[in-house]
Amino acid sequence: MAHITDVLKKPVLTEKSLLLQQNENKYTFDVDVNTNKTEVKVAVEKMFDVKVEKVNIMNVKPKTKRMGRYVGKTNRRKKAIVKLKEGYSIDLFGEE
Repeated sequence: MAHITDVLKKPVLTEKSLLLQQNENKYTFDVDVNTNKTEVKVAVEKMFDVKVEKVNIMNVKPKTKRMGRYVGKTNRRKKAIVKLKEGYSIDLFGEE
């Protein structure tokens, strides 16, 4: 099993993910492309000292981008949406 900092790359902070945090107690993270649901669950529980109820994972396909006549693709990534048990929360902004 990989180290928890290898599994969780960064939190996804978009309007949609922030609404999920407020309304449904779900947190979104970019994770390693080779990880699975159990590794994400263990990593979140160890790193933030919370209890995880459910983990959903999706693969995000690369998008085609152009710079003038050159064509390339963005990196592929994997996104995990983690639902915490009732009464737990994660402070991603470092506020007190």
